[in-house]
Amino acid sequence: MNRKIMLLAGAATLLTLSATASFAAPPPSVQAKHEGLTLAVTMTNDPATNQIKVYDAATHALLQTLQTNGAGGASGNARGVRQFHGELFAAVNNGSNSVAVYKRDGDRLKLDSVVTTTSPPVSVDFGNGHMYVAGATTVDSFILHGNGIAWRDGTAFLQLFEGGTPPSGSTAQVGVVDEGRLLVTLKTDPTPGTVDIVALHDGAITGAVPTAASAPSGTLTPFGFAVYPDGTAVITLAHSSQDGLFRDGAFTSVIGAGQTAPCWMTRMGKYLFTANTGSHTISRLLGTGNNIFVDSLVAASIPTRGAPSDIDADGDVLGVIDHAAGASHLSLFTVNDFGELSASGSIDLGVANANGVAIISPSDTNGD
Repeated sequence: MNRKIMLLAGAATLLTLSATASFAAPPPSVQAKHEGLTLAVTMTNDPATNQIKVYDAATHALLQTLQTNGAGGASGNARGVRQFHGELFAAVNNGSNSVAVYKRDGDRLKLDSVVTTTSPPVSVDFGNGHMYVAGATTVDSFILHGNGIAWRDGTAFLQLFEGGTPPSGSTAQVGVVDEGRLLVTLKTDPTPGTVDIVALHDGAITGAVPTAASAPSGTLTPFGFAVYPDGTAVITLAHSSQDGLFRDGAFTSVIGAGQTAPCWMTRMGKYLFTANTGSHTISRLLGTGNNIFVDSLVAASIPTRGAPSDIDADGDVLGVIDHAAGASHLSLFTVNDFGELSASGSIDLGVANANGVAIISPSDTNGD
């Protein structure tokens, strides 16, 4: 009898030890990795010594101030800074005819290279294994190699719809449409403005003269835009306070924005967000292959009451740069699944003319 009791007690002890072990913390080898921070990065745009500022998007703490090894001075542009897959970041040196390229290393950025452009750069985009840079009179392609920039492999001269070279200050934004095309917006008030369609081959700019499409009669200033996966672009028509649908090389639909001077645009899934300079607001839109719909005229107001000057979003964070009373601010918002914005605070950037914003979620390979 005593032996049976001892056996039962031993079994109970083993079960207790087994249960305790099953609820213990997993060994370090199977614990979740630190996924890294979401970064918010902007450019000081100093005309003598340009820099970038890197912030933690959650705490708003300044993490880094880094030199671009060039001069700023860009204005009237969109996407003066741009990130790619959470791994690369680029900033234009408008006054030095160059672009500074950084690699992400954990929760920091490191300057990797500075590449020369064929005209003063104002806007950057990535795609098709390339970095594309639109400048005052040209657009360049640079091949990506080994998670960095290798060399320039194509250039085209920008063209106005009415003929000739764009005057200084015309170029607004470059953006990838698909494997064979880029768009570059050119603003030429008091004429409607131009969208250049730039041909690509294996990702490189072919050098062919771009096809120049006019903005619709009665509109002004094609400026910022975002592209859906099907190649449909929605383009702000800033100075006529309208938005246009651009497909297959032409504008197919135009709507009133309902806010003053929508200039900059970013896309999060199906939602488009415009930064409205005159109204100091952000609007939320939806685009299809045939129509544009205003989903919310005022999805948010700019907390600082400044005039917004660029916008970007990634993950569940949206950032807007604004200028007011000689100061620049970065306002950050969280975005839910319904495209609803919740303000999380604003940062005084300590400079007068900051240009561009990029939100950088941790890359898929970060921390590996």
